[in-house]
Amino acid sequence: MEPPKVAVVGCGAWGQNLVRNFAELGALAIACDASPAARARVLSENRGAGLQIDLTDSFDAVLSHPNVSAVVIATPSDTHFELAKKSLLAGKHVYVEKPLARDVKEADELDEIATRENLVLMVGHLLLYHPAVNCLKEMIASGELGDLRFIKSDRMNYNFNRQHWSVLWDLAPHDISMMSYLLDCEAPDVSRVGGWDTLGDGLVDVAYLDLTFPVKGKMVQGQIRNSWIDPQKLVRLTINGTLKTAVLNDTQSKNKISLYSQTNEGRMIIEYPSYSASEPLRLECDHFLECIATGKRPRTDANNAYQVVRILADVEKRLSSRPSATQPVVTTR
Repeated sequence: MEPPKVAVVGCGAWGQNLVRNFAELGALAIACDASPAARARVLSENRGAGLQIDLTDSFDAVLSHPNVSAVVIATPSDTHFELAKKSLLAGKHVYVEKPLARDVKEADELDEIATRENLVLMVGHLLLYHPAVNCLKEMIASGELGDLRFIKSDRMNYNFNRQHWSVLWDLAPHDISMMSYLLDCEAPDVSRVGGWDTLGDGLVDVAYLDLTFPVKGKMVQGQIRNSWIDPQKLVRLTINGTLKTAVLNDTQSKNKISLYSQTNEGRMIIEYPSYSASEPLRLECDHFLECIATGKRPRTDANNAYQVVRILADVEKRLSSRPSATQPVVTTR
């Protein structure tokens, strides 16, 4: 069956990956970017693969395109709400990269429009489609790790393209959505926040969150650490259980998951479980097309996105009280 046709809006570093995937799935009608350089790069990078990409610099042209039934938004996060709202009101299904919006009222409004118009609204929380993450979810559900003690996610790199939002809006949506998904907890509580503005430009570029996840009547403690000033990229999730500790190192090309346990004699055993090698983004794009075709609600729906926006909006308010650019702020409740 012919897949629904989509338009990708935003062809930057991440958007071009969406262009490639939807084109290879036979679902791309047109790609849109205001930058001539970005449009030229899309043509150059896909010409070798034999993909024919139609391009425009007009968002209005996307909304009026006769073959476009869905809009995929990969623009800066402060534009997500406006573009998603216009797309929904034009009768288009919407896939929007994280975060869905920068305010909980905006997230609610988008969900209300999509529900009223019977349209799919999906958010790009990529890690919920990652085969390694879903392998870990199965392990947790089966009890292979035992009772969970602690969960920690470290996501750090060096960001050369700082915008006007903090590191938390850029990186933490991955961590919050992934940890909540793994623990089947929709509403974790943030007990403590720490953040640093190291360049004195008003942007928090190093931060951490301490969280509590209510899981089956118990409280599992967790922590997220994000940084824009670390020259060594780190993308690592650690889940401590009473039987085994699982580590997902997503910077490795193979053996991303390591399971650690000890014998009665104290000898450390390391296992490397297998999982599908499918590209997470391809699985996510395919899921969006399936939801449009079948009408089912996406795994990463507006409710999933709302909780991430709720947490980050609250954290941003707490961090806005930082006393100076060189002093950290730590808030608890």
